Amino acid sequence: MKSIDKAKLSASVYTETKRQSIYDITINAIDGKPISLSEFKGKKILFVNVASECGFTKQYKDLQKLSDSYPEELVVIGSPCNQFGKQEPGDASQIQEFCELNFGVKFLLTEKLNVKGSKQHPLFKWLTSKDLNGKKSSSVKWNFQKYLVDDKGNLIDYYFSITKPTSSKITKHLKCK
Repeated sequence: MKSIDKAKLSASVYTETKRQSIYDITINAIDGKPISLSEFKGKKILFVNVASECGFTKQYKDLQKLSDSYPEELVVIGSPCNQFGKQEPGDASQIQEFCELNFGVKFLLTEKLNVKGSKQHPLFKWLTSKDLNGKKSSSVKWNFQKYLVDDKGNLIDYYFSITKPTSSKITKHLKCK
């Protein structure tokens, strides 16, 4: 009987250690400076893969509106990605200038990331893998797919590009209790 208990314990320990905390991940801001996601403990985080030449690019405006509407509860992080239709061809300074001038973006932008494939950034590995996030697996289908993480670092859900940033599907999770 003790060997069964040890087996259960080993399986339990393995399961617990296999799940990674999002707060263990570091990303680089668009200016190249490293940012530890642990800086955002206590706030919800909305991660969005963004692109300047996409049909959904106008969502930048609503992402900024969302960021401005929930400054105490939410951090919006946009990650430029050139993997879908090569719709983010610019370099860091071009992307930042485009976002600021055209949409007044003040929320955090990261360096360009791969959100899928063999060179997928660890952040998007975590967001898309149930083994890492403990909630569900997904794949990034297109630009402006959104992932919402709660204030304790747990994945709440993901939303396809057609879901507007200000949709009640997202904002219902941001309302104060």
